[in-house]
Amino acid sequence: MRDTLDFLLHDWLRTGTLLQRPRFADHTAETFTQVLDTCERIAREKFAPFNRLADTQEPHFDGERVHLPQATHDALAAYVESGMLAAAQDYELGGMQLPCVIEMAANAFFSRASVAMGGYAMLTSGNASLLMAHGTPLQREVFAKNEFAGRWFGTMCLSEPQAGSSLSDIATRAVPDGEGFEADPLGPRYRLRGNKMWISGGEHEITENIVHLVLAKIPGPDGKLVAGTKGISLFIVPKKLVNTAGELTGERNDVALAGLNHKLGYRGTTNTLLNFGEGRFPVRGDSGAIGYLVGQPGEGLRCMFHMMNEARIGVGLGAVMLGMAGYEASLAYARQRSQGRPITGAGKDATQPPVPLVEHADVKRMLLAQKAYAEGGLALALYCARLVDELHTGDEAARAEAGLLLEVLTPIAKSWPSEWCLEANSLAIQVLGGYGYTRDFPVEQYWRDNRLNMIHEGTHGIQGLDLLGRKVVMKGGEGLRLLALRMADTAQRAGQVAGLAEPANALSGALQKLGAATKAAWATGVPEEALANATPYLQAFGHVVLAWLWLDVALAAENSTLKPGKRAAMRYFYAFELPKIDAWLGPVARREPLLREMQDAWF
Repeated sequence: MRDTLDFLLHDWLRTGTLLQRPRFADHTAETFTQVLDTCERIAREKFAPFNRLADTQEPHFDGERVHLPQATHDALAAYVESGMLAAAQDYELGGMQLPCVIEMAANAFFSRASVAMGGYAMLTSGNASLLMAHGTPLQREVFAKNEFAGRWFGTMCLSEPQAGSSLSDIATRAVPDGEGFEADPLGPRYRLRGNKMWISGGEHEITENIVHLVLAKIPGPDGKLVAGTKGISLFIVPKKLVNTAGELTGERNDVALAGLNHKLGYRGTTNTLLNFGEGRFPVRGDSGAIGYLVGQPGEGLRCMFHMMNEARIGVGLGAVMLGMAGYEASLAYARQRSQGRPITGAGKDATQPPVPLVEHADVKRMLLAQKAYAEGGLALALYCARLVDELHTGDEAARAEAGLLLEVLTPIAKSWPSEWCLEANSLAIQVLGGYGYTRDFPVEQYWRDNRLNMIHEGTHGIQGLDLLGRKVVMKGGEGLRLLALRMADTAQRAGQVAGLAEPANALSGALQKLGAATKAAWATGVPEEALANATPYLQAFGHVVLAWLWLDVALAAENSTLKPGKRAAMRYFYAFELPKIDAWLGPVARREPLLREMQDAWF
């Protein structure tokens, strides 16, 4: 993995050019390498050896506190000590001012070693980053800064038991906390009452406090909640109350653990149902969890999308690294396990000794597929992180382009790895055969952990609706046109290189099909017709994006020692994967009515 990571960063994305920008001027290529080396070592020593332990000794609640293995505490203490929680932040915040692409590459090691144990850090960093973007100066000083320092961890509290992904239907209420509520230095103070479900990291004792970011609705003058997402506001709700100096006051907030969710995978991360304001911990003489408004009333979802989009790319990276872990494990197994004999012109010769599994054509197929999915997904995640750096430090034109591209690519960065790196994990199990589904080998856990990523941070269906319903049509399709121009540029350059003309032509053809299907989907202007087949559109779009990235990576590998492997994975993708888009785009282009006409009784 490290060779591929270094190649993608230095040869493909040319991260060395970032050193010329003022924000990163104190760094060198050597400091980037040192960061990667340090994170690789911590992940190898503190996370990876205990990944199975965190899975088998999952969090449990004794009625008073949640218990986690000591190894989880130790691993996260090492992560905090490394400074990675604030890696991309300003020096004044204790940060390193690292480029986002280097930060993400370094965090990839933790996702590979134990995605569940690393989840606490991802949530905390995203929580604090949101507050840096939308919080008041004091909210940033008290809450974000203590999170970046690792003194407190953070969560995001969106879903509710009755609403699931339908945020329009959340019922958690926030009412002003008495007279003078607007004058609280930490922000307008409210009392929250409601329930939040599927809250990762919602209860633990890894840190002395937990900072919950909670979506809730402020009732109107008639006492009723405003319908839809426009009525949603965002609040900081700490588990334990703090003062303006960032010190614990000794008061427990009215946030109670109702129970732990016991999951298929990601078992090392606590996943909770939280009750806000049920009165178990009345504070300051009243029930209701105290929360501080972030931003303006009714703008909560807009603020929360800052963390959600960051988390979506993070979930995609986690899925990639689980796929990578399974690929590496199954490749090692296929190289050392001898079984079967090669097929020759005369068939199989039983008198010959067995050959390693890796010598069989079908095993090569499964390994190549895993390589194409995992390394392609890593390229996608790092490309998006490189766009974030452009968004923050590029010139005006570069920032505008990066923003548009991120809008279009974020649904793909989350959804494509969570589907296809899960398939990589399934293939890893298949390579190991019967051993693959036993707990004597790690590949079954990688699959279980990865299966959650198709649901985390917005399901596949939600990502498809976002892509086809919003992203490709926003600003008159400007983002899609920009992405198409970048793909066309890659195809044009590849067409001049020996051995790459055929895939270049295939990419151009796939791009034309995608554009035609997009127009056909919206030909009638009826959203129900266009969006009924949004998920196959998402799948086709993702495969076209990955075909483009693989061709671009192959171009960059022309003079690399990694060229044979990159070319083989690129060839696999064009031969076996890209042709799938015809089946996906067909229903989209003809606005296939089956899925919207289907009636419950027919099932």
